[in-house]
Amino acid sequence: MDISKTAVWLLSLIALFVLASGFNALGAQYSVGSGEEDWWTGYPDQSSESEVNHPAWVLDALKSKPVLIYVHKECDYCVPQTEAVKKIAEELDGKIAFYEINVDSGDVRAEEALRAYDPNGGTMYVPLTATVTLARNSIGEVVPVWHSTDQVTGEGWIKNYVEDALSQYDENSADWDQ
Repeated sequence: MDISKTAVWLLSLIALFVLASGFNALGAQYSVGSGEEDWWTGYPDQSSESEVNHPAWVLDALKSKPVLIYVHKECDYCVPQTEAVKKIAEELDGKIAFYEINVDSGDVRAEEALRAYDPNGGTMYVPLTATVTLARNSIGEVVPVWHSTDQVTGEGWIKNYVEDALSQYDENSADWDQ
């Protein structure tokens, strides 16, 4: 091979690598399934529950954007998660529907969110951080999917799921038959 053909081949290989990396970065990071890190259509493997009942206010919000729900108490344990969630919500203002609900406020949405999105199937621990978006299920239908935790995770975990929710939503929302 002469130098010009080698250079073209090498540049083509580099361009292919860069393009493949870019497409991968733009796509969804988490898959739909029942594993610990997946987007869930029902409850994850560690739960005794199976079907999730999405509250009407979440389904209404999903008509225009992904949803971030944060249910907590005013306690020292929740403070780091509260700060992290608020920071992400501020950064993505307008791109997500954000619901911060104090469990002691009497807001019925707190119980609805805890009942629907507790990853342990109804134990209703706080702080509960849940992200809800749209993705394709195992048979290709676009449905609401969610991921949540009742642990203090920090900003990185929240940001990863919210950014993935945005990616999933952009890819799938046009095909959602609500």
